[in-house]
Amino acid sequence: MAASWLWLATIFAFLTLAASIEDKCAACHAVAKELDHGLANEKPRNHLDLRNRLDSKGQRRGKVIDYRVSELRVVELLDGLCEKMQDYTLQKTDSNRQEWIKVNNWENLTASKQEARAHSKDISSYCGRLLEETEDELAELIKKGSVELGAVGKVLCEDLSQHCRKTSNLQKEADSDDDDDDDDVEEEL
Repeated sequence: MAASWLWLATIFAFLTLAASIEDKCAACHAVAKELDHGLANEKPRNHLDLRNRLDSKGQRRGKVIDYRVSELRVVELLDGLCEKMQDYTLQKTDSNRQEWIKVNNWENLTASKQEARAHSKDISSYCGRLLEETEDELAELIKKGSVELGAVGKVLCEDLSQHCRKTSNLQKEADSDDDDDDDDVEEEL
């Protein structure tokens, strides 16, 4: 009985590992690419007029908010992002490397369709976890205008989630080395 439970636990652990994303950096950049696409395709919008109340003189009271810094813009950008990630799957580029690609027509896919669909579900659930971790900070950065077109990958994958630590850690180490050198110079003076 104990052997069957051990065997079942081993299979469950294997399936859990198989369903996880191996290269979180590449997956994060795929999510960032889709968000970047959403930013690029944003239509210009008017300010949000929240002046709904009338005062005793009949004048409208309330706020007029710039759409670019509104919560509505953030919601429209992030809403449905993870569902769009179901159009992505892993494609082998060479013997050692795979990359996330957007599939326009699942019928023309050369790889196993069942495996490709499993990858699309994996990246979609990864997107949900990524947004759950970073949504508040990402929303604030979008509202501040700190997330620019083309720089979403750096902000989301290196700065917020740190799923691409190699690049950001190298930069942090270089920055800290520069700071240490400055301290050494000050001590010599």
